[in-house]
Amino acid sequence: MTPPDLPLILIGFGAVFFVGLIADWAGRHSPLPRVTLLLLAGLVVGRAGLDLMPDALVALYGTISIVALTMVAFLLGGALSVKVLRSQGRAILVTSLAVVGTSFTLVAGGLAAMGTGLSTALVLGAIACATAPAATLDVIRQSRIDNAFTRRVSGIVAIDDVWGLVVFSLAIVAAQSLEGMASDAGVLREAAREIGGSVALGLIVGLPAAYLTGRLSRNEPLRIEALGLVFLTAGAALMFEVSFLLAGMIAGAVIVNLARHHTRAFHEIEGLQWPFSVVFFILAGAGLELASLMQIGALGAAYVGLRVLSRIAGAVLGSVLLRDGDRRGGALVGAALMPQAGVAIGMALVAASVLPGQAETIMAVTIGSTVLFELLGPPVTAWAIRKSARDQASAAN
Repeated sequence: MTPPDLPLILIGFGAVFFVGLIADWAGRHSPLPRVTLLLLAGLVVGRAGLDLMPDALVALYGTISIVALTMVAFLLGGALSVKVLRSQGRAILVTSLAVVGTSFTLVAGGLAAMGTGLSTALVLGAIACATAPAATLDVIRQSRIDNAFTRRVSGIVAIDDVWGLVVFSLAIVAAQSLEGMASDAGVLREAAREIGGSVALGLIVGLPAAYLTGRLSRNEPLRIEALGLVFLTAGAALMFEVSFLLAGMIAGAVIVNLARHHTRAFHEIEGLQWPFSVVFFILAGAGLELASLMQIGALGAAYVGLRVLSRIAGAVLGSVLLRDGDRRGGALVGAALMPQAGVAIGMALVAASVLPGQAETIMAVTIGSTVLFELLGPPVTAWAIRKSARDQASAAN
């Protein structure tokens, strides 16, 4: 017997894939990234628009997002080859730490100076460190530009959320102490367990995969192998309650550096990732609530402005610390790191449960600003990539 929702789900998937084709075409003929076009399409057909998206399809968003983001994590890890790390490793590490540190300091300090409670300011400062690796990576891939700038940005978004998780855990402990609660050292232990467990899972998956993948198909990986790795990593991460993003990134980095018997370790994942991303971004757009933008008020506007400033200032600081003399290029790196998505919402939900007195403020600011950064961040990233390529071409001439 056919489940009653199945026809609508299948029709919905078909429509979503055709919208993806249109977005891909429009992205090639307009300055807007296809990520933004997909989010806008989802917004039009979602709750905030025409409300045409079947509830049964929307209910699959969680599963689709985990698969799509795990694929993105593998691709980000694949960007961290020995060649890239030798040429960009120090720059990636220094810039990512500078951006995260500056984001937290400027946002938390600025909001506190405005009169926001210190505990709320600390939490929002930590949430400001979160990024959107899926959107950023897709903009880079759509640009078809592979240079030092895009490789540096890819490396930064690969590890940004790791530093962000550490900062967020420390901020929660500090906020609890300020609110007179018993400082929960368990938060720190849980963060350490999640990071350590994610690294361990990535190694457990990546080491045998680096040896086995591609050996059954004349030195090239099979599509079924790619799906097996992605679903195995995502499922194990959920089972052991660790980060599927970090686990996938570690596994990807291990495979790309140790799988010497073939040259295209992630060719099949690259081919599979886009259909999943189409569904992911459209369903994400369908879940956006434009009304949230109207609720953030002066505090939300200050948060948005401080986060924009801090991303650019942090990347410029990284350029200064690296002594590369390219502060303008550093500013463009900061601009490319503007997108923010689901990781920030997840942090806000954790903070709301731990600090119920600040829950309403934290959730309103985070959700409202995330809508803004999710829609406008990718075009800014695309502009920064094109500008860096033009600057590099001008310097060469």
